[in-house]
Amino acid sequence: MTDPVHPAARIGHVHLRVADLERSIAFYSGVLGFTVTQRYGAQAAFLAAGGYHHHIGLNTWQSAGGTPPPPGHTGLFHTAFLYPDRPALADALRRVRGAGLELTGAADHGVSEALYLDDPDGNGVELYRDKPEADWPRRPDGALAMVNAPLDLAALLAEAP
Repeated sequence: MTDPVHPAARIGHVHLRVADLERSIAFYSGVLGFTVTQRYGAQAAFLAAGGYHHHIGLNTWQSAGGTPPPPGHTGLFHTAFLYPDRPALADALRRVRGAGLELTGAADHGVSEALYLDDPDGNGVELYRDKPEADWPRRPDGALAMVNAPLDLAALLAEAP
């Protein structure tokens, strides 16, 4: 094994090839609430939260009018967007439901709570919040004991601001 990466390393952004830029902006900005920070005409856009330069890049440079990869092929499984707390995740659920979108799943993983859906191009999207590390389930040897339990969506939605 090589030396591990620096512990402060993080995924800074995701850049997606999309078929229809306006449709994707409507999803990531109009539904999820990310702000468009820059556009490159009708071919690319960058979106972010909290004044950052970009968390999401969208472009049609090689994919305008394209179709999602068929099931059973390699590619992106999902992007994951971390929310700061349970009320913020509840707000994300409210936005998704308000847009009439269907979740493809929802789970309590013990370490986090997650909502799953697809973007307009069929890319998986995870919206999640981490639980406090002190509450993470652990085995007697201290190793994580993550689970895949149902998430109570009604209880979560009740916490939306």
